[in-house]
Amino acid sequence: MKAPDLRQRIEKANAEGRMARIPFLTAGFPDKERFFSALRELDGNGADIIEIGVPFSDPVADGPVVEEASRRALENGVNLPWLLESLASLSPPLKAGLVLMGYYNPFLQYGLGRLAREAARAGAQGVIVPDLPLDEDSPLRDVLRPAGLNLIPLVGPNTGEKRMAAYAEKGEGYVYVVSVMGTTGARDLLPPEAESAVARARRIFPLPVALGFGLQNPAQVAGMKEKPQAVVFGSALLRCLEQGGSVKDFMAPWLKG
Repeated sequence: MKAPDLRQRIEKANAEGRMARIPFLTAGFPDKERFFSALRELDGNGADIIEIGVPFSDPVADGPVVEEASRRALENGVNLPWLLESLASLSPPLKAGLVLMGYYNPFLQYGLGRLAREAARAGAQGVIVPDLPLDEDSPLRDVLRPAGLNLIPLVGPNTGEKRMAAYAEKGEGYVYVVSVMGTTGARDLLPPEAESAVARARRIFPLPVALGFGLQNPAQVAGMKEKPQAVVFGSALLRCLEQGGSVKDFMAPWLKG
């Protein structure tokens, strides 16, 4: 039986009366062994989709927590070939959808066609590239699509309606709305611009809208009038793992709504 695609996974969660849960985990963090333990625990504790960050030496969109996780992973020998081969060998495979999130340079150096083939073999269903503009994404999109992978659009509070409409024409899977301009990282409060960006994206995109960058607990989105259909949380999860916390305890608040 064919696995549900990314859009179907989010729509299924919404049909159950909740937002889809999309945790982000840097590949090889806290170390190679515990990374796969955390991956399995996320899969067994309510993750609908898991975004896996590909470590890179110049992560311009990442805040200090994700940047430090990436640095440590690189020091431990984590790279794209290791990640794809390891994911492909997982048995049994993960139930959650998988998305690779990484910068364009490592993907380009790896070879876009090779990336598409091996990512599909590894069970990935989508790719997010924060530093790849819409006007330059055709070479990657053209190899991902035949392999059955979505190139997921990334928009923010400063993305106007016309630009969002251009992304919507090509968008696949879901649209990732970043809550703030700048780098990733958990924040106590989301700016009001986040809600307006979500509302704009929901009006323009025919895809589910996921909100990320800065999320650390469900209370941050509970009061939003225009809620996203999925939530992405990364820095808070990485900090929990770094401090020896459990994935089950971290996910528990998100399972309530």
